[in-house]
Amino acid sequence: MENEYLTKINESVNRLFHSIEHRMTDEDMIRIRSAYELAKEAHKNQKRKTGEPYIIHPIAVARIVAEEFELGANPIMAAFLHDVVEDTPYTLDDIKERFGEDVAFLVGVVTKQKKAEYNQSKQIDNYRQILASVQFDVRAILIKLADRLHNMRTLDSMRPDKQMKIAGETDYFYAPLANRLGMYHVKTELENLSFRFRCPREYNFLENLMEKEKIQYQSRIDSFISKIESLLKENNIKARTEIRYRMPYSIWRKMNSMECDFQHIDGKHYVRIVYEASDIKEEKYISLKIYSVLTDYIKEKPGSVSNYINAPKENGYQSFHLKLLCDNGNWEEIHISSERMVRNSRLGCAAERTESNLKAWLDKFKSVLEDVAYSSEMDYMDGVTSSFYNDDIMVFTPEGKGIILPKGATAIDFAYEIHSKIGEHAVYARINGKLSSVKVELHRGDCVEIGTSDYSVPDKSWLDCVKTYKAKRYLRQFFRNQPILEYIRCNCCHPLPGDEVIGFRDENGRITLHTRNCFTAIRMASRQGDSIVAVNFEPDNRFLYPVRVQIRGVDRYHILSDVVECITDKLKLSIDCLHTETVDRIVECYVDFKVHSREELDNIVALIDSIDGVDEAHGVNIE
Repeated sequence: MENEYLTKINESVNRLFHSIEHRMTDEDMIRIRSAYELAKEAHKNQKRKTGEPYIIHPIAVARIVAEEFELGANPIMAAFLHDVVEDTPYTLDDIKERFGEDVAFLVGVVTKQKKAEYNQSKQIDNYRQILASVQFDVRAILIKLADRLHNMRTLDSMRPDKQMKIAGETDYFYAPLANRLGMYHVKTELENLSFRFRCPREYNFLENLMEKEKIQYQSRIDSFISKIESLLKENNIKARTEIRYRMPYSIWRKMNSMECDFQHIDGKHYVRIVYEASDIKEEKYISLKIYSVLTDYIKEKPGSVSNYINAPKENGYQSFHLKLLCDNGNWEEIHISSERMVRNSRLGCAAERTESNLKAWLDKFKSVLEDVAYSSEMDYMDGVTSSFYNDDIMVFTPEGKGIILPKGATAIDFAYEIHSKIGEHAVYARINGKLSSVKVELHRGDCVEIGTSDYSVPDKSWLDCVKTYKAKRYLRQFFRNQPILEYIRCNCCHPLPGDEVIGFRDENGRITLHTRNCFTAIRMASRQGDSIVAVNFEPDNRFLYPVRVQIRGVDRYHILSDVVECITDKLKLSIDCLHTETVDRIVECYVDFKVHSREELDNIVALIDSIDGVDEAHGVNIE
């Protein structure tokens, strides 16, 4: 067995050396081999859970870093050495002395720090340490992703509880992180491995359905691709085509978001058309030429075009997407990409790229990390993962500036992304010229304008609508600084300041207020008399309370405007809701608004009651 392992180790590491020799200097190769020898010596008496020699893992991580991520000499050396400091007597000083500061830094970032006490938990402190490295160098995160990728590929050897822990970490943190770094293939593999170990039965069920569907529709798809290839050839466009099937986790997520079964979701696969181009100008030209040729002969689904070439996703992804009608009546998803775009989708931030969009995201992400680290307004991981959204959209200001937001973001998110003061004083949105609530969800390409007022403040319901870290943080900070009502107002009688009230203290010390003539209060007083608390509920101009007034009278010209004027002009209060109905010249009206006290409500009722034609006006409960 030992000889088999030795053969396996030598073959694996030699394949690695052979694969990188053409892009490394002789000096780099000497240093890389030296790093491997140190790792082999340090781990020589250690075994993995599978019983294999431990050195198999560092070799595998180094191969991912070198062959799949195409990183340079120092990250490859750090990958060989990533567990040496954590699991053996060697120290970072030893690494620094032999391989220099850069390799030691990379190893230090991926080495879990042992503490007597953790800020929140060992896992979260580990995330914090990894993410902090982004502020200096993204390569350390890529080594950690390679480490996690190999651990997930070999997770079969772990106990079920360990599998759940590692798979949970992967799905929650590492897969979304890979996505935000533009490494689509890593993200896809990580989230599917996580799904496989967390929910094996569901994973296998969806995998089997996908295999059956592949067989069932293979001839149809082949015929469709053949038609595309013929059109490209006839128009002298050199390109290759391939069918890409989505993985079980992607299918599961789509089923959940669309709330339907496997048979009723679309987009289980897509056709990718890949071409060569010398520069971005030629990429745009060829993409549009392919689009034009295909849509001349095959019907295009209206509104299906997404041009990620001119407007890349925040993680740097570029492609031209559309949907075409297949002969059997189904819409087929098409991705038109250059070889460079395909490579960048695989390598993400590890690719050599000059575009500013990824740098902009990394700079933005660094500022988020810095902000979260020093903010007590929200949970650290909540703040971080809100920046790891799975997909994004680009919307525009009226001046044409593009703003990237997570899919599902609302106009509130947009407002806070522009400026915190815009968000704080937002009143309404105009989306593509149409007046809308600030809580309306935005879609790719929307032109958004935010209307503000110096007197407007955020509503608590906004917290349930926002997606971005920035909006969440500012809203939580705003509400944290707002005065808190000491009591809970009972929903059955809705007491107002100035009412005769009584309080009941529960086992947690919270006091609920009731009016003294409330039937619930009378019943509770007879059963829970010891919980009664004397309360003086005084008006406070910082608090407003919703009320409803019922009005009945004889209909006449202008009666409704007189009621509105009484509330808004004379008393400077805003109306939340107004419902009116006239039957046989008798008008009945319900008006909802907010007041500071019982006295204020009584004054309003008296003023309304004095309006010509009003027969009666009184407060009623809001159900």
